[in-house]
Amino acid sequence: MDNKRENWGSKLGLILAMAGNAIGLGNFWRFPYQAAKNGGGAFMIPYIIALLLLGIPITLVEWMQGRLGGRYGHGTVGYMIYLQSRERLKPKKAIILGSICGMIIIGVTLLVNSYYNHIIGWTLGYSFLSATGGYADKSVSTAQFFVNYIQNPKYVFLFWIISLSCLAFAVTRGIQKGIEAWAKLMMPVLYIFSFVLIIKTLTLGTPVKPDWSALKGLSYIWTPRWGDLNFKTALAASGQIFFTLSIGMGIIQNYASYLKKDDDIVNSALCTISLNEFAEVILGGTIAIPITYAFMGPEGLSQSIGLSFISLPNIFRTMAGGKVLGTLWFLILFFAGFTSAIAMYNYLVSIFQEEFGFSRSKSSLLVFTAYIVVGLPVCLEPILTKTATLSYFTELDNWVGTYLLVVMGLIEVIATGWLMKGNPIDEINRGAYFKAPKWLYTVMIRFVTPITIIIILLGSTIDYIKEGYFKLIPNFVKDTPNLVPWVNGARLVLIFIFILGFIGTYRSIKNKYSKEIEENKVLIIK
Repeated sequence: MDNKRENWGSKLGLILAMAGNAIGLGNFWRFPYQAAKNGGGAFMIPYIIALLLLGIPITLVEWMQGRLGGRYGHGTVGYMIYLQSRERLKPKKAIILGSICGMIIIGVTLLVNSYYNHIIGWTLGYSFLSATGGYADKSVSTAQFFVNYIQNPKYVFLFWIISLSCLAFAVTRGIQKGIEAWAKLMMPVLYIFSFVLIIKTLTLGTPVKPDWSALKGLSYIWTPRWGDLNFKTALAASGQIFFTLSIGMGIIQNYASYLKKDDDIVNSALCTISLNEFAEVILGGTIAIPITYAFMGPEGLSQSIGLSFISLPNIFRTMAGGKVLGTLWFLILFFAGFTSAIAMYNYLVSIFQEEFGFSRSKSSLLVFTAYIVVGLPVCLEPILTKTATLSYFTELDNWVGTYLLVVMGLIEVIATGWLMKGNPIDEINRGAYFKAPKWLYTVMIRFVTPITIIIILLGSTIDYIKEGYFKLIPNFVKDTPNLVPWVNGARLVLIFIFILGFIGTYRSIKNKYSKEIEENKVLIIK
């Protein structure tokens, strides 16, 4: 097989691209919202524990899986899990596990990005509207303006297609000229814009009431409310770690597959984790919540997506310099979303390149078309139903954007800790300046991390049962029958993509490793 693959042009480019993959919309609106509603400073205790027990071990595992797969010429997870597990499971069983993982990751990268790209389009649209004063009319509430926006085909389609086209162009250019080049531009600009907003936020004073200020907003986030520290808070913190580090998505493995055999993955992984946590905890935690608290008090913190698209625009249209600051805020969200979406886009391009031998440009066009098809219901639902519930979006996010990420994390650590022969720490430490300790494998990867994930999955499953997600009609649409078809439509799309993903991955692995699968023993080792 042909193992000639692109490589990263520089260590800086790799780290910025990996950090861009991890630093997404969740860093700037999801983390502050989760922290504010789950105990403030108390939320950080399970958050840090989850980072240590889950985030760092799984991230190192995914970097190792990616570099290992790249040696065999593969950039997709199905192959990587097959290669890891084929010795203890034997090839005929390993191909089943690999196909299941390939199925899940294809579902995640295709369906998560199908709605994530729409949010990116919203941020680009709101950047334009901030600069032009599009939501400045105070006779229309920002809540109603947002509803009008997502029901306006002109805005929704225009900025969605622009965002998708930019992604397609960047990925078509390749690893060094496309993904790496955009990361080197967008990531520094994102940090610069963030610092500008932080300075402005912390010098707001008390613009509305003496008891409302940005500094008191910071205090609200970081003061522990111990009464809110419970199992649900721990689940929320663990979920945030999966979400923010992009683990369980196959993206880290895909980027790491372009590494050279002896590239240092320990140092690179820890650098990208540090950049992500700085962006999330320091930057994300010092912009949205404090500025909202200064103008709207604690009651203004009760929204998720609404925090960015409803609460903050309401502030930007009343404060001095609001046009500029609003434009910067939404450009930060656009850059953060773009650098994450480009990674999911590239994963699907890798499938067409490696499995079907298509050119990068043709593969990029096919992925662009796929995103248009599966993403259409996201924008059509509010337009056709005249609501802002986004039930198609919500149902997909409940499964591929949340639950199945945790399932993938469990499979990855089991494949590494229990199915891969030898000590994977040796593979992780290949070329590393600072070595990962051996107890990372014997204690964490084999026992602590999988047990923690199993506990999270059990708790999440109980919550899903309570919220009716396993019912034919989930609780969140039981009182709106006109939205039920959109939920079931999302489920049918998910099942269809899973079937295609499993069959495609199975046939692809079988074609490339036909002899060893037929003989049921390992024949190809590198």
